[in-house]
Amino acid sequence: MTEQETPPRVAHRTVASAEAVAANRAWWDADADAYLAEHGDFIGDADFVWCPEGLTEDAARLLGDVNSTDVLEVGCGSAPCARWLLRHGARVVGIDLSAGMLGHAVAANARSGLRPALLRANAERLPLASDSFNSACSAFGAVPFAASLDAVFGEVHRVLRPGGRWVFAAGLTVTQPYFDRTPYVEVDETGTASYVEYHRTLGDYVRALRAAGFSLVDLIEPEWPAGHTRVWGQWSPLRGSLFPGTAIFCCRSD
Repeated sequence: MTEQETPPRVAHRTVASAEAVAANRAWWDADADAYLAEHGDFIGDADFVWCPEGLTEDAARLLGDVNSTDVLEVGCGSAPCARWLLRHGARVVGIDLSAGMLGHAVAANARSGLRPALLRANAERLPLASDSFNSACSAFGAVPFAASLDAVFGEVHRVLRPGGRWVFAAGLTVTQPYFDRTPYVEVDETGTASYVEYHRTLGDYVRALRAAGFSLVDLIEPEWPAGHTRVWGQWSPLRGSLFPGTAIFCCRSD
């Protein structure tokens, strides 16, 4: 933060879906340029990076063989993961709440020549047909910003075919007591939310997954790799040497 920047007004309070959607849509639209200027080199144009620790789908293959399958990316941002999937033979749809991020996705599609389908949508209400996809994925997209895990997981389950995979990465960083589920909220001068991020425990994720009809197959906690010096918010070599900063949930639709 520079000397000229004003620290955000922070509140911890309940935020329902409509307020969260409006806040996060506006925030990501406004921040898309700055976010990609800072992180674009790390996430690439057609790379699938699961987390700040740098674990890639090239190395992990958590989605298995995606060739000739239908894949949904939830919260695709500028869509580098979607383009990686397309390059590996998948038929891909990427959804995101932010027109600003999708604008960068369209530009990157043109640069790379890889053009996954892109759709502006709320992950709590997917405008997609049931039983449409073999797998769905999300690398820190949508899940932390949605008011209802039940709604997001229920919608993902609905659009997956039986036995489909759902793999998503969520942060394990802590800015408040672990068992306090009150959202982190930045507010404007009127008290209206301008950014909302929800905190859940590992148990919250597991219970919501089971309620939606998923089986948890694996839980990946990437270790901080030697020589990786990048600092990304709370993710850093110092913290990463002590405690995992990411959980990747590997699930199957029952």
